[in-house]
Amino acid sequence: MKIMIGYPPIPSPKGVPLLSQNRQFQWFNKPTYVYPMVPAYAASLAAREGHEVRWADGIAENWTPARFEQEYQTFDPEVLLIECKTPIVKRYWETVRRLKSLGGRARIVLCGDHVTALPEESLAACPADYILTGGNYDFRLRDLARHLEGRGALPPGIWLRDGDRTASTGPFTLDDDLNDLPFIDRDLTKWKLYAVENGNFRFTPGTYTMVGRDCWWGKCAFCSWTTLYNKWRCQTPERLVDEIGMLIDRYGVKEVFDDSGCFPAGHWLRRFCELIVERGYHKKVVLGCNMIPGVLSQEHYDLMARANFRFLLFGLESASPDTLARIRKCSKANDIENSMRMAKKAGLQPHVTCMVGYPWETEAQARATVNMTRSLFDKGSIDTLQATVVIPYPGTPLFKECREKGWLKTEDWDRYDMREPIMKTEMPDDTILSLTREIYRSFLTPRFVWRKIRSIRSFADVQFFWRAGLRVIGHLLDFSRK
Repeated sequence: MKIMIGYPPIPSPKGVPLLSQNRQFQWFNKPTYVYPMVPAYAASLAAREGHEVRWADGIAENWTPARFEQEYQTFDPEVLLIECKTPIVKRYWETVRRLKSLGGRARIVLCGDHVTALPEESLAACPADYILTGGNYDFRLRDLARHLEGRGALPPGIWLRDGDRTASTGPFTLDDDLNDLPFIDRDLTKWKLYAVENGNFRFTPGTYTMVGRDCWWGKCAFCSWTTLYNKWRCQTPERLVDEIGMLIDRYGVKEVFDDSGCFPAGHWLRRFCELIVERGYHKKVVLGCNMIPGVLSQEHYDLMARANFRFLLFGLESASPDTLARIRKCSKANDIENSMRMAKKAGLQPHVTCMVGYPWETEAQARATVNMTRSLFDKGSIDTLQATVVIPYPGTPLFKECREKGWLKTEDWDRYDMREPIMKTEMPDDTILSLTREIYRSFLTPRFVWRKIRSIRSFADVQFFWRAGLRVIGHLLDFSRK
């Protein structure tokens, strides 16, 4: 069977859409391309099943819509898989209608957090043939292909057309063993498209892994991926170490970022770090991951440093304990400053993410987040950050609360792209966008800038800081009314 896995291009004056691996969608003025891990697993698993697979990321390839259509018609797939997110779902409905009008034999299949939350909406809005709900759409694509070849029934979690009606095979499950997946075929999925233009990489070429799905906390009310993953699972530490060894030896990768919602902790983390050191990989590759504040001890951070971790991404989200409680953030996340101090003591480079625009926050509470990030920079406790406007995506507890309390300004999905606040707040929209820009500028303290200048040891360091500066400028433009 011929299977195409694609991201149709979405030309827009807003910039480049960041769909893959993104729990909070954004348009970026400075292009960023993130390896789509689950679709890449889907492609690799389909290829292992014997299918002819075409990887067609029209966004990362910088294709025009006409070029994508040409690739689609030339390959003539029997199945086309497209991942959707809320702010671009209407554009992809148009794309599906356009592709269907071209003729051909393809069953068009949609997956992702938005269609998982609202599967019937997309079947009513466009002529898609199937909706794969849940986050294991790599396994579900395999099962769908087997079914279309007459080799099995459809599993739970699939919506489809039944004459003039829509039907469901039942609620999705997450019972698949992630260790049964093949290593991602990096050549098939064109890994070099995502190896450089990514702010998480100091050393290139870099690449992603995803050992777990998705976050072992998994309760944050704003996270769109709680729609996809209601049960935490991960591969073994041995398997991830084997994969990293392959990435070093076969592809010459210099930095690996694991994009599980939160990297495994406890005994799993210890075993992983020990294996990395035992095999000597800590001398060949730099590592990074997502982590929850307040979970690890100084011993854990020291162990990660010995394994050559560099970049740790923490969800700060807000300086307000009330907000952290309301969004169901792990209670240990209140220990952000101590976690940053320990990570820095180990020689790691912490990065924090934070958001503004919560309906219940006052301007004073939002400014406390700005003051906290400025203080963390000034003390040398963090190295970088990301600021966003909080958006309530369908399927999340936050969206449900907004509907119940009348906080939503609109349900026009095109506007859920972080270029404007969607929830009613005490603050004007311009104030929220201004606060987001202030967070990005909070690194501009004399002590932080001086420390960075003194840390320069090579031309590679100069290049990294130059790229980082361009990304900051890009983010300031992302949240500018102009």
